[in-house]
Amino acid sequence: MNEAEKQQIREKLEALKLEHRDLDEAIHHMPKTIHTQMQLSRLKKRKLCLKDDIIKLENILLPDIIA
Repeated sequence: MNEAEKQQIREKLEALKLEHRDLDEAIHHMPKTIHTQMQLSRLKKRKLCLKDDIIKLENILLPDIIA
């Protein structure tokens, strides 16, 4: 993997982390009413997907090396 590819992954990783933080804030401040439960559920699911993508990209940049 060359430096340009690594830089693209880093940029994508930062964008995903920012979106994850934004969703966390939105979930935290969302009113807990019956009408928002479906929306809240969707936001939480998206947040989990983002976390999975973040972990995948971090593993590409910092692979586990067994010595």
